[in-house]
Order: sequence, then C-alpha cells, then structure tokens
Amino acid sequence: MASPALQTFAQVGETLAIYRGPVLDAHIHLFDPQRPEGVPWPEKSDSIYRRTLPEDYYGQAAPLGIVGAIAVEASPWRQDNEWLLETVRQHTGMVGFVGNLVPGDEHFAADLDRLASEPLFLGFRYGNLWERDLAKDLHKPGFIEGLRLLAQSGRALDSANPTPSLIAALLKVSDAVPDLRIVADHLPNAQVLPAEQEAYWRNLETLGTRPTVFMKLSEVPQRIKGAISLDVSYYQDYLDRLWSLFGEDRILFGSDWPNSDHLVSLAKTVGLTGAYMATKAPAAQEKVFYLNSRQAYRWSPRQRQ
Repeated sequence: MASPALQTFAQVGETLAIYRGPVLDAHIHLFDPQRPEGVPWPEKSDSIYRRTLPEDYYGQAAPLGIVGAIAVEASPWRQDNEWLLETVRQHTGMVGFVGNLVPGDEHFAADLDRLASEPLFLGFRYGNLWERDLAKDLHKPGFIEGLRLLAQSGRALDSANPTPSLIAALLKVSDAVPDLRIVADHLPNAQVLPAEQEAYWRNLETLGTRPTVFMKLSEVPQRIKGAISLDVSYYQDYLDRLWSLFGEDRILFGSDWPNSDHLVSLAKTVGLTGAYMATKAPAAQEKVFYLNSRQAYRWSPRQRQ
C-alpha cells in the first residue's frame, strides 16, 4: 500500500504509478537546544527551535515509508561534527551524516582524516551559509587541495542555498576536482533574478553533463503570494526543466526537515514530491526516492530495509 502522504497528494491523474517502495530522506537536520551549550541555529524565536533528534523525526517519518535518513550539518561549530556523529550512531535509521569542514583551515586535514575513518561520515557541506562564499573561498590557499583530499576519501561535497554565484562556483570546483562527487542542494528553491537567468541555466546545464554531479529534489513546496501551494501543476514545468538536466540517475529526494516545517508538514513535503514523481516511471521513482542517494553518498544500510 502506498504511504498516506503519497496517496493524499498524488491526485494528478487516474493512472499514476504511485511509489510503494522504501524512501531514503537525504536531507534532514538534527539539533538539540536543550544541550548545555545550546545551538547556533535556529534562533530561539524560530518556530522550529525545539529538539529535533532521530527519534523525533522517525515519529513522523516511519508512517510515510521512510526507512533511512541522512543528517546534514546545522552548525558551524567544529565540535558539532562529533556531536552529530554520536547522535547518528545511536539510531540505526540514520545511514550517515554530512558534516561541517573548512578546506584550507588549520584543522582541516586532521579533522577529515579522523572523520574519514568513520563509515557514517558521508562528506561535508559548503555554500551560502555561516558567512561563507564558495566563489571567493575556492581561491584561498589550500581550499582546492582540501577538496581533492575529500575526493580521495571517497566522500561527497554538498552545496547550500543555491544562487547563480554558487552554481558558477560549483562548476569551477567540478573543473578543478573532476572526480569529486557534488550534491547540489535545494535547486527547486534557487534564488535567481531575471537578469541572472541565462547564465544560471547555462552553468546548470553544464553541471548536468558531469556524471559526478547530483541534485537534491528538496525544498519543493513554495509560498505563492502569501499562500503555500500543494498543487503539483504549479511546480511541474520548473521541476521538469531540472529533470531534463540531471535525469533519473542523478536526482535524489530530501525533505529538509525540520526546516520544511516552516511551510508544511513532513507528510505534505513527501506527498508533494511524490505527486511530481508519480508522473515518472516506477523505476525512476525508486531511483530518486532510494537508489540514487547510495550512488551520491555511498552509504550502507544499518537495518533491514
């Protein structure tokens, strides 16, 4: 039987092949404001300022057919790589985590070497967050060499919060380190001004030709004129354009929970994505919801799935 979320929101035709297999959520955030040291994000005034640990996530995720998840860092604090590792280690539904490292800094090589000994470490994220700028930082001493070390470790680079500048920078990274697997997060919610559209799509098209570059089907729900749309037809053309660039083999699902709760519930996030994917062949649905994340991150199951 299809999960409730997919059944509810895949109302776009009578002959849809609704996905019934396992789901791997490749993008969730874990944090605990109740820790003695607190958290750097989210702020206390934020509606998602609460404990979000694996058991909190799976209370909502398990009924939706989600059998595994990847935690993506939500802190610039160096010590939180260890906190995230230990938190993920304690729950077998977590297949790994994407940490926070800064190529070229004094701790990078030692931290990467230590984390690379952990099978649960899948890579790190770098992009438009924590006051960083990939377009500028990739020119700093040791930065590209650090990415080469990441590639040699067999791990992936996640980007964050896409803009035209970030996409152009990812293209340069791919040129410099062609064997590095890159996962472009949140492309459905990319912030692109009209004057930037042509260059943005040109660079994205080039990235789409690189077999080591993947994209996350994440941050799909949008607020339209003050209202949140769950009508898949609103998103169809834009998502189809992304699909034409990356194809069924290099797109993977991520919910962005609990950040997604700013707009809709986890069930509605999964359901809207499922409604779009229901227009694709069953084999393509399995790739996006499960198999492609293994290609991108090389994670291993920790429980029967």
